[in-house]
Amino acid sequence: MKIGILQTGHAPVELIETYGDYSDFFVKLLAGEEAEFVTYSVVDGVFPEGPAAADAWLITGSRFAVYEPHPWIGPLETLVREIYARRLPMVGICFGHQIIAQALGGKVEKYQGGWSVGPVEYRRHDLGISQTLLAWHQDQVVDLPEDAEVIGSTPFCANAMLRYGDRALTFQPHPEFTPAFFDALILKRGDVLPANLRRVTAAPVDVSLARAEIVKEIAEFLTAVPVKQKTTR
Repeated sequence: MKIGILQTGHAPVELIETYGDYSDFFVKLLAGEEAEFVTYSVVDGVFPEGPAAADAWLITGSRFAVYEPHPWIGPLETLVREIYARRLPMVGICFGHQIIAQALGGKVEKYQGGWSVGPVEYRRHDLGISQTLLAWHQDQVVDLPEDAEVIGSTPFCANAMLRYGDRALTFQPHPEFTPAFFDALILKRGDVLPANLRRVTAAPVDVSLARAEIVKEIAEFLTAVPVKQKTTR
C-alpha cells in the first residue's frame, strides 16, 4: 500500500536535524503499517500527477493559512476534491483539517476568540471519551461542509475533529507533536503568540497525551481497517 503525504509546511530549520520535518513525523508514526510512503512538498509546488498516485493520503500542518493567496492553495484544493471523489482515504491534520473542509465547501477563518496552544482536552462525541492532544492554531473551521460530522470538540473549537464517512478523517490538534518538539517549537516560533500566552505555554508539557490512540485511529482509517479498540486517557 502506498500512502501519499502532502506536505504543506516545514518545521523550523533549526529543529529539522533533531526532530525531522513534518512529513517525517508521520512516516515514523505510521512505520509499522507495512506501507510505502511518498511525500509531495506541495508548499514548494511539488504535486503528484493525480489522486491515483497513492492508495491513501495525509495532509500535514503548516504555518500558513488556507485562505491566504498562495499559488499552491488552489491546486491543493482541486486535488483534495479529486481524492474525495475517488473515495480514497484521506486524513488531515491542523492545516490539513482546514484545507479539506474549505475544499469541500466549508469555511475557515481566523478565530476572534484568539489562540488555542498547548495541551487541550477534546470531547469525542463518537467514542464517549475525552482525549488530550497538543494544539497550535488560531484559524478554525467555522462552517462545515455538507458531508462533515463533528466527532470531537472543545468549548473553544466546536469543529475540532471531523469525519466524512469512510472518505476523510481530520483533526485540528497535532497528534504527531511530541512534548519535546512542542517546547522547541515554542522557543523558535513562539513570537507569533501573544506574550501572555507564550509565557503560559513555554513550560514543559508533562500531561498524558492520547497520541498513541489517535495514531492508531489514523492508521486504521488510512488502511481501511475498522477501529476495534477504543481507549481513553
